[in-house]
Amino acid sequence: MTATAMRGVKPTLAPDAEALAKAPPAPGYLSAQAKAEWRRIMPQLIARRIITRADLAGVESYCTAAGAVRQIEEQRTAAGGILDPKLAGLQIRYMQTARQLASEYGLTPTSRARIGVGTHDAPDDDDPLAV
Repeated sequence: MTATAMRGVKPTLAPDAEALAKAPPAPGYLSAQAKAEWRRIMPQLIARRIITRADLAGVESYCTAAGAVRQIEEQRTAAGGILDPKLAGLQIRYMQTARQLASEYGLTPTSRARIGVGTHDAPDDDDPLAV
């Protein structure tokens, strides 16, 4: 296929031969919120066998962005629901970054479907929509 034909088509995620078998501890320099996200997602990523040592910087970036979203939200809540407009814009950018990175690692419903998480082993013969 040409580059034009591939536009918008993401490759299927698959287990990696060099996948980590055990989750490394969250890096010490991450914020508390980012560390919490690391601990939340790492078991899923390890179980799916899609994360290698080379992917850890990207996972750190995802956790940093997701943690920053939470930090800003905590500030908004502490301020009685009022948020500095600059922080609101920053929060939106962090949300977008986190969503994009989450998709890279199979942390969204669509990206999980690409790796076959939660799919049935055999098609349901009674499904009228099965093709």
